[in-house]
Amino acid sequence: MTRPIASSLTRRSFLTGGAAMGALAVSGGWNRALAAPLLSVESVTLDVNGKAAKVFAVKGLAGEGIFAKEGDRLSGAVLNASDTPAVMHWHGQLFAPADQDRARPGGGELAPGGTDQVDFLLTPGTHWMHSHTLSEQQLLAAPLVTREADAGDVQDVVVMLHDFSFRSPEEILARLGGSSAHGGHGMGGSMQGMAVPGMGHAGHGSSGMGGMGAMGGGAMGGGISASPPAGQMSHGMGGGMPGGMAGGMMAHANDVDYDAFLANRRTLADPEVAQVEKGSRVRLRIINGGTATAFFISVPGLKPRCIAVDGSPCVPVEADAFPLAQGQRVDLIVNIPAGGGAFPVLAQVEASPRRTGLVLATAGASVARIAEGADRPQGLVDLTFEARLAATKPLAPRKADRVFPIMLGEEAGYRWTINGRIHTEAEPLVVSPGERVEMTFMNPTTMSHPMHLHGHHFQVVGIGGKRFPGAVRDTVMVPPQMSVTITFDAGPKGEWFLHCHHLYHMATGMMAVVKVA
Repeated sequence: MTRPIASSLTRRSFLTGGAAMGALAVSGGWNRALAAPLLSVESVTLDVNGKAAKVFAVKGLAGEGIFAKEGDRLSGAVLNASDTPAVMHWHGQLFAPADQDRARPGGGELAPGGTDQVDFLLTPGTHWMHSHTLSEQQLLAAPLVTREADAGDVQDVVVMLHDFSFRSPEEILARLGGSSAHGGHGMGGSMQGMAVPGMGHAGHGSSGMGGMGAMGGGAMGGGISASPPAGQMSHGMGGGMPGGMAGGMMAHANDVDYDAFLANRRTLADPEVAQVEKGSRVRLRIINGGTATAFFISVPGLKPRCIAVDGSPCVPVEADAFPLAQGQRVDLIVNIPAGGGAFPVLAQVEASPRRTGLVLATAGASVARIAEGADRPQGLVDLTFEARLAATKPLAPRKADRVFPIMLGEEAGYRWTINGRIHTEAEPLVVSPGERVEMTFMNPTTMSHPMHLHGHHFQVVGIGGKRFPGAVRDTVMVPPQMSVTITFDAGPKGEWFLHCHHLYHMATGMMAVVKVA
């Protein structure tokens, strides 16, 4: 059923206070080899604020997830030891062959008791793995972190964020008014040159959108023109939505009422405490594994610098709070004072006072209780921070070989579309290996959409009509009434999903296929 690992894949030892199953704060040498099976998907019971819940975990022999070093391969068996089919996606991995990622057209499920064999070079940086079905809501996700060769003398602390509900994801989806469209993978043909259809029906609930004509330039922050040229919209660089209006309709954030928000599977009522050294440097590797929730990250008492997004290095940027959409990652460097102390790492929910997090603490430091509600709510995630980012390893300048307008849509019955269709209805976007591809996401809907492309990293090169050399990443937030332009070089042959990383938007249709052929 399993075979030995082809190479030495190691993780760093834990230095955590009150470490529980699944604790992810890591430090020290990468010195413990994993044995087969490399990974197992398991059903576990989690205590959330005194109440038991059945969830999932993705475990290696040294704990949850994979913690490796640059140059290692992910090579061995993946066992589904749970009683539920699993569709595993290696999020952020550039060298995983299409046929080794079950989250692909025709990929299918790994049945209970079944095994896969995987073997690919790990992509350096802060990445993760997760289910590509509704079971992601039940914490079927884990870090997939590969420490960079040039990371230097720094302690790594991994923070995995989740939104949590005692309700099943099927019940959540039903309450939203939607039905899953994720099962269909029958796609073929080319979408090259296809016209962008307008939006048909009113959206879900009271936040419905009409056709494109409703999205005139009179909306606050600059509007989407009724007939935008491919790749262009008429707004500026900012988040652009004072008052939260999108085309005359109310823009909103989280549409799921969650019971708790977790950092490394714990709430602020009993947070993880990661032990750090006085006068040391700490690299916070923060992963938003939330299914429908964006967060703002802050580290009160310290001055964090962002050095990477989605596992790709960027020019260092300081901020008081760092927005983090679903599926995104941010790496922050903090310097622990010589005098030591306890310092919370907080993740506050978008448009809400609710928050989660953990605590960095030096030996002997007093750790005070942290309220689960902040003094005031955060606003909506916008593109202000995105516009400040610049990649340290940008793509070489080059004219695009293929240009695709990607219209994000919202229709009745909680139906979310790309270019007017759900993914079971659409034809793929066809490109050739090595071609420079440019896409402009246009969002006339009432919600933000974190758009993720499998098997590739892309560079953000435009917000609205303004071009700029932005970050290299694999997931970008597209707020209401905004557009974002990305570019990438098509990878090896295969079929790769392009989708919204809001789980319930993806499940009800907001997914397409990029076919490299």
